[in-house]
Amino acid sequence: MHDHYMITGGAGFIGTNVADYFLTCDKHVTILDNFSRPGSRDNVQWLKDRHRDRLKMVYGDVRQSGGQLQALVDEAEVIFHLAAQVAVTTSVSGPREDFEVNALGTFNVLEAIRLSSSRPILIYSSTNKVYGKMADLEVRVNNGRYAYEQLVEGIPETCPLDFYSPYGCSKGTGDQYVIDYARIYGLQTVVFRQSCIYGPHQFGIEDQGWVAWFAIRALQDQPLTIYGDGKQVRDVLYVGDLIAAFNAAIESIDRTSGQAYNIGGGPENTLSLLELILLLERRLGRKLKYTFAEWRPGDQLVFIGDIRKARSDFGWKPEVRPAEGVGRLLSWLEQNEDLLAQHYGPYLIQREFPVREGGSESKVAR
Repeated sequence: MHDHYMITGGAGFIGTNVADYFLTCDKHVTILDNFSRPGSRDNVQWLKDRHRDRLKMVYGDVRQSGGQLQALVDEAEVIFHLAAQVAVTTSVSGPREDFEVNALGTFNVLEAIRLSSSRPILIYSSTNKVYGKMADLEVRVNNGRYAYEQLVEGIPETCPLDFYSPYGCSKGTGDQYVIDYARIYGLQTVVFRQSCIYGPHQFGIEDQGWVAWFAIRALQDQPLTIYGDGKQVRDVLYVGDLIAAFNAAIESIDRTSGQAYNIGGGPENTLSLLELILLLERRLGRKLKYTFAEWRPGDQLVFIGDIRKARSDFGWKPEVRPAEGVGRLLSWLEQNEDLLAQHYGPYLIQREFPVREGGSESKVAR
């Protein structure tokens, strides 16, 4: 294992979990973040309280090339490039900022690596949105959820790319640059086309981080808006499984360099929007409030990633099933009620309800 890790966007949800993992392993971690995401400062304070001197926190922005960014890259052995504008809807309303963060920011990181003497490994968090709407695929409704007519294992990496929406264009640009810099310049880079990642430290919002957003609204007894009919299906992945994939890909860098991998829950770990609501209702012991609204641009009826390439190349597969992972997320939300109230308002439930984790049930006082 390497000793010095750098995480762009390291104060965000995934970055915080990645940083905590490697800091717990007594590694040195440098976080570069501009604190634009809600909850990012709280995440960093939590990391500082737990790890103190092993954590180096740098305020900065990947949109700024050279100087600070170059110096940090020169110190690193492995870089997780997680800094991003993450919402399709935000990319539609602000396409320039979306491009500058996602496309230009990724280019700046790649150039800093190319110009460095250490040539650190780069793991890039891409997205399943690079495949677009996949309107030509046959989709049917089966048991109240959308399903592929033929692709039993899901969408493979060989599926044609279709950068639908400004977000898809900007992330897809970064995706292809990362692959090409391995091919042209010999950098050790890996692209993870991630599905829906969820877990602790996720300050979900309506436009992004839907599993956490639904859980937060459910705990606060606030109504949810479902855009579309709620039958949309995604493969979901607990953040701990994502970190395991990061590790496995790095350990097999001779094989994974220059490759793109679909990283998600795969066909065995899927949820529709309505199924998540049912899961939360069972966990909380009450009905949730929700209404329906018009479809949002770029929304896929179903996305399930074919993750067999990751299993073949570096022996990875998800271990945490959705029921267990959502239970862990709910437990973290419960333990951080005061913190969440700063960002979402006070909790409204003042009674006991059951929260089950890993199949067990306990009472949580409200």
